[in-house]
Amino acid sequence: MRATLVLLCTLLIAQTAWSLIPASPGEQTRRAIASTRETISKIRASDSGLPPRIYIDYLIPLPPETSDADIDPWPGGLAQQYSYAEETLREILLGVVDESTAEKCSTQIISASDCCGLFVQESPLAPELDVAALLFPGPDQLQNMKDIEAMVGSKRTLILFNRQFRRAADFGFFSKGEAQQLIFDKYQWGYAFQELACRGEDVKLSFEQSVGWQACVIDENGKEIEIKDDSWDVTVRHDYLELEKKINEVLREPLWMRKMGEVQEKGLKFQRKE
Repeated sequence: MRATLVLLCTLLIAQTAWSLIPASPGEQTRRAIASTRETISKIRASDSGLPPRIYIDYLIPLPPETSDADIDPWPGGLAQQYSYAEETLREILLGVVDESTAEKCSTQIISASDCCGLFVQESPLAPELDVAALLFPGPDQLQNMKDIEAMVGSKRTLILFNRQFRRAADFGFFSKGEAQQLIFDKYQWGYAFQELACRGEDVKLSFEQSVGWQACVIDENGKEIEIKDDSWDVTVRHDYLELEKKINEVLREPLWMRKMGEVQEKGLKFQRKE
């Protein structure tokens, strides 16, 4: 039944006008579920010999009490984000594992100080269809990741959800080689929705299995401006310099210059009658 619902959600998303930015947290979750399921199926159907190992980067919505005056919407860091992320991860796991239930999800705190937790969604159909996920894993959890890798085995899926590292060097000089073999040589993207500042612009990056890596700029008017062209490679995540080059091609004037032009044309905001 759940597989049918996920398929219907995927078809509805495909039939509507596709936007890089999810319209709501619910849509982001549905996209994450659909893309993760596609990725798992793709890995299992391939002859690469790799186990199903997947990254998910999920943009956690700001808490309801956040205001524009807040310098940091998450003053409590990962500890504050944990309950929000846990709820989302549970929903994603439930959507990924067919015919499972919320009661079939077990949890374990891996590191209280680093706010890292392990979640396992059991499948009622077969043990190899279980899906495990580490929430907020960081470099200090390398040994834990080794132990969990051995526990999960080569057939079950293991997800790193909102990992707190980006490259093997983050694990330090003596552990980067081990991290490269354990993580970076095995894991593939299942879903990503990321935001960053590039050339002073608000940039959104996303990955979904059906469309690959996409990117856009949100301009000063809130408009979504796609920055890819015919040379854009959807199979790789573009780095800062590549994004900056694309932005320069699409928006030749930087944000501060466009703002200056707006002031010259309309005057200062507090002087406008609109």
